[in-house]
Amino acid sequence: MTRTRILLVDDEPGIRLGMRGFLTAHGFDVDEATSLAEAQEAFRTSRPDVAVVDYRLTDGTALELLPRLKDIDASVPLVVLTGHGSIELAVQAVKEGAEQFLTKPVELAVLKVVLDRLVSQRRERQRLLAERSRILRGTVNPFMGGSATIRALQAQAERIIESDSPVLITGETGSGKSVLARWLHEGGPRKDAPFVDLNCAALSKDLLDSELFGHEKGAFTGAVAAKQGLLEVADRGTLFLDEIGDMDSAVQPKLLKVLEEKRFRRLGDVRDRRVDVRLIAATHQDLAVAARDKRFRSDLYFRVSTLILHVPPLRERPEDIVGMAHQFLAELGAARGRGSVGLRPDAEMALTCYAWPGNIRELRNVLERAVLLSGGGPLSRGDLRFEATAGEPASDADDHLTLEELERRHIERILRREHGHVERAAARLGIPRSSLYERLKRLGINRSGFQKPDP
Repeated sequence: MTRTRILLVDDEPGIRLGMRGFLTAHGFDVDEATSLAEAQEAFRTSRPDVAVVDYRLTDGTALELLPRLKDIDASVPLVVLTGHGSIELAVQAVKEGAEQFLTKPVELAVLKVVLDRLVSQRRERQRLLAERSRILRGTVNPFMGGSATIRALQAQAERIIESDSPVLITGETGSGKSVLARWLHEGGPRKDAPFVDLNCAALSKDLLDSELFGHEKGAFTGAVAAKQGLLEVADRGTLFLDEIGDMDSAVQPKLLKVLEEKRFRRLGDVRDRRVDVRLIAATHQDLAVAARDKRFRSDLYFRVSTLILHVPPLRERPEDIVGMAHQFLAELGAARGRGSVGLRPDAEMALTCYAWPGNIRELRNVLERAVLLSGGGPLSRGDLRFEATAGEPASDADDHLTLEELERRHIERILRREHGHVERAAARLGIPRSSLYERLKRLGINRSGFQKPDP
């Protein structure tokens, strides 16, 4: 468990020294500030669990400081200390956001009790928020099936779930890496804190930099306001970087600094900010080879791969496929008010024989399309629409085509099979109808050429 961090704001060195010594001895991490300006800076960069503020400082009073701190992070409890307490002053302090108002000289044992209670209340609020979020999301089992390979992965994951070290999850696209990452977070010591995920392959260098580290107002054209980065959002929790192997080389050293020093800097800022996150990364690439070939920083690779979990592809555990299919069909049928949807023997055989290049994600998509398009009753082999014939080796004939040309050919093939019917074609492709219309327009495909002529 991470240590509780206290921000102590007082302009008297002797008082700070005594309180710091006491709090440090009782397991707190203490940061100090001597003025309103220093307090705002320290509050923003150190991200304390509680701030203890003396009422009178060299450049103002706590009544001026409290609303500024609440604007930065309203969830942090604030305690005000004063040598000249009054009921009127206490009421004013509470109105400005103080949770406690204590008169000097403060008994340090009493202060510790107050701090412990405020920290406990804050963490309980965070726990309840996280619990509600988990209930809304539902829990997905990353270890469906009974094969030896998936049981070995589960045993390995259970051994490291309490660890705070970085984890690298490897595996093919669609094999369930993100599901395993969330399982590690929700079963680990940071489960009551945020789980924040970011796909490194989906963003350009500049967007990735801004999303991960945030930016200050005016940092670049269009930055009309300061933006909090996902590192700050994930503080005390877990940051999941999917497809880290595709991270731009200019961003990699910044991430390395976060892992080594627990500090980062927003784009356009001159100040470092402290952050405490557990990193879980995932990739379909061989990062060891990428590091050897200078396509990925070797020092970052060694940092993110302290613990490695490999998710096996679906084709390596065919004995799990039918059981997983029945589980998915039960969920899909219940969601559509149909009850559990069965599988005929020929459908089970087809599912087992297919190579599943898209792994679990493709399995679910195939079953969902079958449920949507079938007439009801158990699914047969004819209800299953695969991208290729089951067991048929992939062809190299299209290797010379561009991605756009491949996309056009595939959409035309599906439209031909569905006789130009856009809604059925979109369902078969696993995309919304509006997205298919957009692709038809962009690629210049005329669907009328695929429509079945009237008899």
